[in-house]
Amino acid sequence: MGLFDKFRKGLKKTRDEGITAQMNEVIESYDKITDDLFDELEEILIMGDVGMPTAQRIIRDLKAKIENDKITSASQVKEMMKDIVAGIVWGGSYLRLRTKPSVILVIGVNGVGKTTTIGKLALRLKSMGRSVILGAADTFRAAAIEQLQVWADRADVDLIKHAEGSDPAAVVYDTIQAGKARGSDVIIIDTAGRLHNKKNLMDELNKISRVIDRELPDASRETLLVLDATTGQNAVNQAKDFKDAAGITGIILTKLDGTARGGVVLSINNELDVPVKFVGVGEQIDDLQPFDAEAFAAALFDAKITDEKEIAGFIISDDEDK
Repeated sequence: MGLFDKFRKGLKKTRDEGITAQMNEVIESYDKITDDLFDELEEILIMGDVGMPTAQRIIRDLKAKIENDKITSASQVKEMMKDIVAGIVWGGSYLRLRTKPSVILVIGVNGVGKTTTIGKLALRLKSMGRSVILGAADTFRAAAIEQLQVWADRADVDLIKHAEGSDPAAVVYDTIQAGKARGSDVIIIDTAGRLHNKKNLMDELNKISRVIDRELPDASRETLLVLDATTGQNAVNQAKDFKDAAGITGIILTKLDGTARGGVVLSINNELDVPVKFVGVGEQIDDLQPFDAEAFAAALFDAKITDEKEIAGFIISDDEDK
């Protein structure tokens, strides 16, 4: 199954039950373009987890495009909406892993699929010939270490772990030392999704970052935030908190296939200015897909894609400008 087909399958609920179906219904009820049409479309976008700022931007861009192209028929609005969405969403699957070792710090609240995502990342990277070592720095959640061990065994990669309740920064330190000693290409670090309060969580992430800065000052680093698409605007709020505290470099959006809230991708891109790098569209190992704006927009509106492209796995960039 190709990239576009994966997106199309993953966005089925959004198309059939969410904003796409509602927009189609509204557009088909109008012959001509009126202010009422704009108002209804904006309301659907807001209610569909796109968020007010992004919804207003889409309608503003739509009005400008209609005026510029001298469009009068409502039937042409759907195609225009697809083009506007494709222009708003952005991202890319490039991981900056130029040094040996490089570091991927994976963060996110409990329940978003963080451990599974780490396992899939490790498997993908290993399949590309990269040696990987995992660090179990989520020492506060019961069974987190055991779950990561299952994925380490499945991927046949090393795991550095301490006892439950240990200092996460100490786990990170030991993982880095082991990665150096074993000549690992990539160090992937799991982190706590919740402590006693948000301040403690953010303080712990800052402490981990200081250890990485001290021990690997010149290493390439990705800080990837895992978000659950089913939580809609709550995911956007989480991302804002983590962006302020952790300097995230990319988003991994999981469970996109299990929700009608696919519009949250637009809100994340528009409001956070952080790229969506990968999306989860199923439970299989290859269902963590590189994000592609054109494929996403076409799948959202059930349109054809102009270039039926395949992106095989993850793309590792050796180009600093990527």
